[in-house]
Amino acid sequence: MTQRLRGKIAFITGASSGIGAATAIRFAEEGALVVLCGRRPDALEDVWRTIRAAGGQAEVAVADVSDEQACVGAIEATAQRHGRLDILVNNAMGFTWGGVDSMSTENWRANFTTTVDGTFWGTRTAVGLMKQSGGGSIVNISSICGQFGTAWMSGYSAAKAAVNNFSRAVASECAPYGIRCNVVIPGAVDTPAMADMINNEKARANVEKLIPMQRVGKPVELANAILFLASDEASYVTGACLNVDGGRSSDLYTVFE
Repeated sequence: MTQRLRGKIAFITGASSGIGAATAIRFAEEGALVVLCGRRPDALEDVWRTIRAAGGQAEVAVADVSDEQACVGAIEATAQRHGRLDILVNNAMGFTWGGVDSMSTENWRANFTTTVDGTFWGTRTAVGLMKQSGGGSIVNISSICGQFGTAWMSGYSAAKAAVNNFSRAVASECAPYGIRCNVVIPGAVDTPAMADMINNEKARANVEKLIPMQRVGKPVELANAILFLASDEASYVTGACLNVDGGRSSDLYTVFE
């Protein structure tokens, strides 16, 4: 590996599985000390063991990102232990299914607590810390649902759209301080959150026929994009929303057989 993140302190939310876990592993491979944040201690410990077994550096921070005090406290504790925070990846999310006419206010708001509020709390805290240390990189994870309307997922779609434009505003505001803020936008990725949509050959085929590359993405493919934006290789990139979706967002009507 190239050690692109050598000596960096990185905090990743939703790091217990899927894209978050893959990103943590890639960051550690590239030399970062990675703080794994999530709600499930056992799952976080599994990722921690994987990183440590490969010779990487990692720590576990059990915290619910939908809880402001827990979210802020975990990030601040990281900076206190290590003297700074270089990278924040806001990957944790939550969503509910339901039609617009039947969705309760509680379920509507549940889409925003982790995805939007958690991203705001994390970003706000990181910006304050990064200003003190001379800069840093924030990467927020959105979804293709935040770019296009998705039936039965109006709340999630609205929340992810908010993440996109929030990130652009942060990029503009914080650029003079050496703080970059970018977004990675996944399409269909083989993660636990996607499991119900691709849980058999027919369901998977129905998803893949809409993707120009004709396959579901792998978590590590998202992790590699996040790694680039977090690294100094992207030193002149801020305010970008990078689709990593096998070409799904570039196509309007075609169904690929």
